[in-house]
Formats: sequence, structure tokens, C-alpha cells
Amino acid sequence: MTALARIHPAARIGGALLVAAAWGVAAGLWTPRGPLTGAEALWSIAISAGVGVLAGRAARSRWAIAGAPLAYAIALELTRMSVPGPSADLPRLSAMGVLVLVTGRGMHGLLSLLPMAVGAAYAHRRPGRSRWKRVSGRIVTDFAAFVTVVITVAVAVPARTEPIPGGVAELTRAGDLALMIRGRDARLPVLLYVPGPPGGSETSTMRRLPGLEDRFVVATLDRRGGGASYPALGGHPAISLETEIADVLAVTDHLRERFDQDRIVLVGHSGGSIPATLAAHRHPERYRAYVGTGQAVNLRASDRIFYTDILAWARADGRGDVVRQLEAQGPPPWSDVYSYEPFHLYATRAYGLPDPPFDLDAEELTLLQKAHTMTAMLDTWAALYPRMQDTDLHREVPALAIPAYFVQGGREMRGLAVEFTTWYSALRSPDKRLVTFPEAGHRPMAEDPDRFTATLINLLGS
Repeated sequence: MTALARIHPAARIGGALLVAAAWGVAAGLWTPRGPLTGAEALWSIAISAGVGVLAGRAARSRWAIAGAPLAYAIALELTRMSVPGPSADLPRLSAMGVLVLVTGRGMHGLLSLLPMAVGAAYAHRRPGRSRWKRVSGRIVTDFAAFVTVVITVAVAVPARTEPIPGGVAELTRAGDLALMIRGRDARLPVLLYVPGPPGGSETSTMRRLPGLEDRFVVATLDRRGGGASYPALGGHPAISLETEIADVLAVTDHLRERFDQDRIVLVGHSGGSIPATLAAHRHPERYRAYVGTGQAVNLRASDRIFYTDILAWARADGRGDVVRQLEAQGPPPWSDVYSYEPFHLYATRAYGLPDPPFDLDAEELTLLQKAHTMTAMLDTWAALYPRMQDTDLHREVPALAIPAYFVQGGREMRGLAVEFTTWYSALRSPDKRLVTFPEAGHRPMAEDPDRFTATLINLLGS
């Protein structure tokens, strides 16, 4: 009889669960929001499978198949209790809450709980079982192992961007921030694009403007917390408007040095237009021009207009659930990200606009980045949005010392259009111009990409 066999069964099972719980604590400290990169995912799969094998051999019981993953999950959740954001908070029973649960904890489960259960299933001994149970158990285990292998291969596939012969085409980083840089010739003027939604990535949108790459070296930033920059969300200091501005300036300096250009063009969209505008205002010597599109000005004032308009739409459309939620909350600002769920879900409908696409088909995004699109946006929104409520460009940016150009949709949502109109009319600049696409809404670059490209080329004289 082996030494392991002489140990009491309860002690063996307890030891197996302890091993799994220890890995849960380690994972909670290492990847509190779950594996976010290909390397983290592969290590998670490998270690979890190994822990499952150890647990299965130690317990010598099929209870390890469920017990080890359960012990891991409990230890992980307890370890990351202090981590803020929907991906780590208690799940919410709402449309966005369910989506976050599936793409957050669900994806984490596929990268840790599933391989752990498979490892335990292969390792534990199964004496005295009927032939039917052995065969059916083997089929289930082999299928789960096959799924694990498929997931492993899928998360190992790196992101890529199509080469440009003789030019520059790469996915790179400036510190801990991700960039897509594309241009026909590295000597062309550099254009830095700062995307709109906190935690969002618009690499796909910018790849649909190929003509722009013939006239500029186009650098598309994944803001902290979004896309390939999602892992940077937990850095220090905590994300704020000031860190966002600092990020824009740091990436600007990286590009100026990399391409040996004193000044570059800065383009900001929607939420990204606020840190971009402030960066251009504070350091005009680094920029040739600023271009705003879907320009945001005062989030608190805009949100109050959104509140009024969406509430009126919900009443007219018979959406009693939306009416009750908004009336119960009262006008914004709100501290809870889920309070803004009616804005995320219904703003475009209230203004008769198409829902914005997630653009998840681009090869510039890995499987994990695509899967974490919603969790990244909500985690970053929860951390950043409340800290931007006191910003008002009417007060903070009365003038820009560089050319200021704006490309706006004629059907822009009223919540943004009202504040932009009053700010633009008072803004001072050596060269101020506004181009309006009558049929476009909040995303002119996506709704009319050819015209957007032509407009930028015309405005910037490149």
C-alpha cells in the first residue's frame, strides 16, 4: 500500500482542495480580472490543468472534478473582493450585467475551471465502476479536453495587421499603452487618433479608413483600459482625467521621437476628445492641429440632456421599465456604472440613430480582446467616468493656440450637440473650421469613411 493510500480519504480530499484554493489566491493576485493576454491565458490553462491533475491524484475521487474548481473559484473571489469594476463585482441581473458575467467570469472559467476539471478527471482513479460509466465518463472527459485544446489554440493566435509594402504597419506599445501604426511611408505626417468610449478600442474603425494611410502615418491609440491596453487599467496612479491627458502626451512624445517630427496631428472622438482637447490646449507646441469629431464638452450637462430625452422617448415608446429606473434614480451624475445602462442601451434609439457596431471582426484584435470588449468598457467607465464629471471645456479650454477643426454629424445626439455648439461658437483659434455631415450621427468616420478621409486631407492640407 502506498503512502498516499494510507492517508484518510477526507485528508486527501482536503489536501486536493487546498492546492486548488492556493492557485485561486495566486490567480486573484496575479490576474484579478482574469487572464487578459495570450500569455496569461496559456499559463492559466497550463497551471490549472496541472493543479487539476494534482487534485485528482491526491483525492483519488471523482469529487475532485467539481471540488477543485469550486475551491479555486471561492478562493479567487475572496482574494479579489477589493478589485473595483463590474468584471469583479457581484453579478447584476440586467442585460449588461449578464453580458459581463458571460464575457468576464465565463471566459475566466474556460481558461481555468475547465482545464482544472479535465486534469482532475484524467488523474483520479475510478475502481469498481461499470463499463458503461467508464466509457461515458471517458467520452465526456475527452470532449472537454478537446474543447480545452481548441480554446488553447484560439487564445494563442496573436493579433496582426496587414503589412504595407515599403511602409509601416505594426501593432506596438508606448509604455503600457497599445498602438496600431500604419502608413504608406514613414516620412508622412503623423496623426494620432484617440478613440471615444472609455475602455473601447476603435482599431477596426480606423482600419476602414485605408485612404488616410496614404497621406498620414496613422497611430490609433487603445486608451488605458481598452482593447490591448485593458491590462493597464489597474496601474498606479489610478485612472483619471489627468492620467488620460498624460497618456495622450506620452504617446505624442513617443511618436514625435519615433518619426522625428516636432509636431503631429491630434484627432479625438467623443469621450476621447476631452483628454485630447486638454492635451492640445496645454501643450500646443507638440501639435500641428487638433481635430475633434463627435466632440464632447461637458459630460454632466450632456448627461442631463440625455436623461431628459431618453426619459421622454421611453414614455412615448411605452418602455415602463426604463421610465421606472430613470425616475427612481433621478437626474445624473450617478456613481454606479449600471445606472448608466439606459444611456448605453437606448441613447441611439431615442435619437433615431443606428446602434454603434462593436467591430469585432478585425485581425488586429485577439480573441481575448474581442471577448473582453464589454468588460473592458464597463470596468474603465466605472473607474474613469465619475472622475470626469467636473470637466467643462467652456471653462477649461476657451481657446486653442493651434488650428482647431471639427467634423460633426448633422444628426448628432442632442446631449452632445447642444454643448458643442455653445463651446464652438466661443472658442478662439488661429484657424477654426467646422464641417458637418448632414446624414451622419455620432460617428462620422464610421458612417461615411470616404468623406471623412477626404475631409481630413482637405482640412490638414496633406
